[in-house]
Amino acid sequence: MTMAKVLTIAGSDSGGGAGIQADLKTFQELDTFGMSAITALTAQNTLGVHGVFPQSLEAIEAQIDAVLSDIGVDAVKTGMLFSAEIITLVAKKCKQYHVQNIVVDPVMVAKGGAVLLQDAATEALIKELLPIAAVITPNLPEAAKLLRTKEMETLEEMEKAAKELHKLGPRYVVLKGGHLKSGPAVDLLFDGEELHYLETERIETKHTHGTGCTYAAAIAAELAKGSSIKDSVQTAKLFITEAIRHSLSIGEGIGPTNHHAYKNSLL
Repeated sequence: MTMAKVLTIAGSDSGGGAGIQADLKTFQELDTFGMSAITALTAQNTLGVHGVFPQSLEAIEAQIDAVLSDIGVDAVKTGMLFSAEIITLVAKKCKQYHVQNIVVDPVMVAKGGAVLLQDAATEALIKELLPIAAVITPNLPEAAKLLRTKEMETLEEMEKAAKELHKLGPRYVVLKGGHLKSGPAVDLLFDGEELHYLETERIETKHTHGTGCTYAAAIAAELAKGSSIKDSVQTAKLFITEAIRHSLSIGEGIGPTNHHAYKNSLL
């Protein structure tokens, strides 16, 4: 039996809602084989991030080499990369192994406000990783930081931002509109020529921990299976919408999304 293979290069969330744990759950639910290279350990629960412990460059490189030199990969998804040095290493390794489907989730700040990307690393992200990405998946605060502008507040501002983000080098941009203060949840897919609108109803829940990780992981899984970018993003949008709709009230703070919900919705 052959199965599409996906590698997540990201931080570990001890609470299980985001990071590599969310990615691996998503890969499994979408019938792909998930692998991981851990960039940082976080002490984390629904109340927030209580500690961040970056791994050494040697440890990160060894994990990536071990996976890509033997098992190989059909897609790579990056999440929390933390520092400029880690970003530079990840970009170098993706080039070395000629990885084609790179999905970059530019993780910068946790739901509770903890900084997950050093300020100096943003420039490395822009210069080294975005130009080799198949698709990037920023939310509105992340897009504003990448473009060094104020956060978008309208759909028109989102449309302009998606086009500006594309100029940074990725083949496709998925700009997530969940932070818009009103209206439906609209995400934009820009392919360099045409804007595609992915709209769902806005689900009222505070339990949204890990949404960005899960969304990007779902895109990577579908790309790994050979789906087109448009089909991959549409499936990922359905996956995360159902995960939010049936999110889990676990712990005392912001609970995680439900990675089983998508498959259950198909039954």
